[in-house]
Amino acid sequence: MAKKKSILSKQALNFLERYLNNPSPTGFESEGQKLWLEYIRPYVDDYWVDNYGSVVGIVNPEAKYKVVIEAHADEISWFVHYITDDGFLYLRRNGGSDHQIAPSKRVNIHTPKGIVKAVFGWPAIHTRKAKENPPELTNIFLDCGCESKEEVEKLGIHVGCVVTYEDEFMVLNKNKFLGRALDNRIGGFMIAEVAKMLKENKVKLPFGLYITNSVQEEIGLRGAQMIAEKIKPDVAIVTDVCHDTSTPMIDKIQQGDLKFGKGPVLTYGPAVQNNLLSLVLSAAEEKKIPFQRAAASRATGTDTDAFAYSNSGVPSVLISTPLRYMHTTVEMAHREDVENGILLIYEALLNIEDGHDFRYFT
Repeated sequence: MAKKKSILSKQALNFLERYLNNPSPTGFESEGQKLWLEYIRPYVDDYWVDNYGSVVGIVNPEAKYKVVIEAHADEISWFVHYITDDGFLYLRRNGGSDHQIAPSKRVNIHTPKGIVKAVFGWPAIHTRKAKENPPELTNIFLDCGCESKEEVEKLGIHVGCVVTYEDEFMVLNKNKFLGRALDNRIGGFMIAEVAKMLKENKVKLPFGLYITNSVQEEIGLRGAQMIAEKIKPDVAIVTDVCHDTSTPMIDKIQQGDLKFGKGPVLTYGPAVQNNLLSLVLSAAEEKKIPFQRAAASRATGTDTDAFAYSNSGVPSVLISTPLRYMHTTVEMAHREDVENGILLIYEALLNIEDGHDFRYFT
């Protein structure tokens, strides 16, 4: 069987690496957003940035009918919360950071003076009791090599400084993308590649396309809430990640049966508009793009919910990339799922008409 040709160029993969390695903590996404905007600017007609840093690249800005393709740009992180007299730092979450992976991890503390290196300290195994206390939010701490609060403050560290992990992007076994914050900058990468494909293939869309990279998803979909009200879209195709449930210690009865490499995931749920979902399913089936299915309950927990329930109701759909080890520093996605996700969004857009009415009946 002939090997499938990749749709991702060396330029695209270089951008992906730079984009994932650049810190983009919730509320402090601006440097990552600048990188993303620089990459998509050749493929859009216009762009704007809102008050909190969400970025929108626009194709056909004069069109009245508006279609959004969206991802979120922020990564989970920590805030410095308390500095002890002997120079140790205690933290608060900024998003859903996992305290159990913290011990012995290296971090960057972002200060007005620049990056300060530190580590999550942890007592040596020889000193711990037979019945151990596991890592908790109340007992994990940072050590930046200082011996007093005054020494810490001289480095520029203060309460409110944001902390990100040091781990960077890599490729495992040729086709697995690995790093921190693939949730959901992998989606930002995908929608940027869709914009690039449209431009390179000289596609003339009959509507305005709003390529949207929202901020502050990790603390409650806040950026999408703001940007949905500003754009007032007619349709929203939202990207995010979901769990690859094929790894050890995951209950498929609770989490569903999904595996990376088997295609992007289409979600069924109240926030997902069924006629728009049918359009995306038809695009997948017509173009033989592999996909998987998942079911949500009351909410998807993604920016889909923010778009769907904005502006008196916006037909919205969710396309997710299966991810291993979500909210850790070794999040892992399959290259083929990323490529098929890009193709699925692209083909879905080609099936949307100007003024497309997704209502059940009129």
